[in-house]
Amino acid sequence: MKKKEIYEGLIEKTTFPNKGIIKIDEHKVTVKQGIKGQKVKLQITKAKRGKFEGRILEVLEQSDVENRVAPCDHFGPCGGCFYQTLTYDHQLEVKKNQVLDLLNDLDIDYEFEGIEGSPSEWCYRNKMEYSFGDEYKEGPLALGLHKKASLYDIVTTTQCKIVDNDFNKVLQCVLNYFSTQNIPYYRKRDHIGYLRNLVVRKGIKPQELLINLVTSSQLDLDLTELIEALTSLELEGKIAGILHTFNDNLADTVQNDRMSVLYGQEHFYEEVLGLKFRISPFSFFQTNSLGAEVLYSIVRDYVGETKDKVIFDLYSGTGTIAQILAPVANKVVGVEIVEEAVEAAKENAKLNHLNNCEFIAGDVLKVIDELKDKPDVIVLDPPRDGIHPKALKKIIEFGVDQIVYVSCKPTSLVRDLEVFIESGYEVKKVRCVDMFPQTVHVETIVALYKKD
Repeated sequence: MKKKEIYEGLIEKTTFPNKGIIKIDEHKVTVKQGIKGQKVKLQITKAKRGKFEGRILEVLEQSDVENRVAPCDHFGPCGGCFYQTLTYDHQLEVKKNQVLDLLNDLDIDYEFEGIEGSPSEWCYRNKMEYSFGDEYKEGPLALGLHKKASLYDIVTTTQCKIVDNDFNKVLQCVLNYFSTQNIPYYRKRDHIGYLRNLVVRKGIKPQELLINLVTSSQLDLDLTELIEALTSLELEGKIAGILHTFNDNLADTVQNDRMSVLYGQEHFYEEVLGLKFRISPFSFFQTNSLGAEVLYSIVRDYVGETKDKVIFDLYSGTGTIAQILAPVANKVVGVEIVEEAVEAAKENAKLNHLNNCEFIAGDVLKVIDELKDKPDVIVLDPPRDGIHPKALKKIIEFGVDQIVYVSCKPTSLVRDLEVFIESGYEVKKVRCVDMFPQTVHVETIVALYKKD
C-alpha cells in the first residue's frame, strides 16, 4: 500500500471526531469524516511505519443509518454540518458511543448518565462567523461558510438550518449590497482587499441582534445605504447594533484593531438560568443558549451543596459557570487568561448583584500559585486542547475532594483524566451534552472525587 494509491473500502467503525476505520489488505486505514457503514473510494495520503491515512474521494454507497434526506440545501459542499443524513437520535447514539470508547480505554468503573440532546435540533446557534470570498477561483462574491476541506472556497449559506432565518436574511442583505458595489474581498494569500467577515449574534431572551462587519482598512466607504438596507429588513428579532470592525491582522482570524458603532449599541443582554449576561461582538459565550442551560444545570448538579465552600472556576471565560454557582457557594474565584473576558465577567457579576465572585486575569499555570483562597471544589472548563501538564500538576496539588471537569474535546479529556486517576482521584459520574446538532462535536461533564 503506497501513497496516492486509490482503493475502495467499507467504513467498519468511527472514532472521535468521526474518523473512519477501513481495513484494506489487512491494513487499517484512517479517513476523516466518515460514517460507519459507508462504502467509499479513497486515496492514501500517508503511509509510514505501518500507519495509513486516506482521503475520501467519493461515497459509493450510503450507510444503512443514513435514512433521511438532508434538510439543508447547502449540505455536502458546506463544511458546517456533517450528520444531517442521520436522525437526531442516531446522532446522539454515535456521539455517546465515541465518548464511551475513549473512556473505556481508561479501564475504570464509573456511572455513565447518558447523553442529553440539545433542546433545539435546528436553529440553535446564537452566533455565526461568516467569511467573504468566492465559491471558485475568480467566481462571484460569496458570503458564508468554508467549503468542506477547503481553506479558501466559500459556500454562500442563505438557507442554513442551524440558525434561524434572521441570520440568513442579514447575510443575503449584506451580500446583495456588496455584490452591487463591486467591493473586493480580502485575499488571504496576497493580503489585499477589503471584505473579511460578517459576524452575527442573536439572543434568545430577548431576541436582539448584533451585526458586525469586519473589513481591512484598505478602503474608506460610506456604509449609510447598507445600514438603511439592514434596518429595513423584516426580522423576527430587533437589531440592537450594527458595528464595523477593522482588522488588518495577517492571520485568518477575526480581530478587533478598531471598532465603530454604525447604528444602535455594541451589546445586548442574554439570559441563562435566570441570570443576565452582557454580550458584545467579541464576548466568549456558548453558541447554543438553550443547550448552555442544560450544560450548566448539570455542572451545578454535579457540584452539589456548597453553601459554606469556596469554588475555583478555572478557565472561567466570561464567568458564566462561576455566576451560576455563586448563589449556592460561599465564594467563587474565576481565573481566565483573556483580560476582556475577565472584565466582562466582573460587569456581569455586578449586573446580577453577585458579591461573592472574584475574577482574576492570567494564565492558570502562572496565577494558581498566587491565589490566596484555598478551594473546596474546583470546576475546570479548559480550551479544546485540555489542561497544560504543569497546570494540571498544580491543580492536583490543591488536594480538593471534588473536581468537576467540563470538556469540549473527549480525546484531551481522557488524557487529563488519566493523570487525575494516577494522582488518587476516581471518576464517579459522566454525562454528555450535545451542544452542536448535525456536527461531530460533543460536551462531556465528569465528576471526580479524591479517594479516601
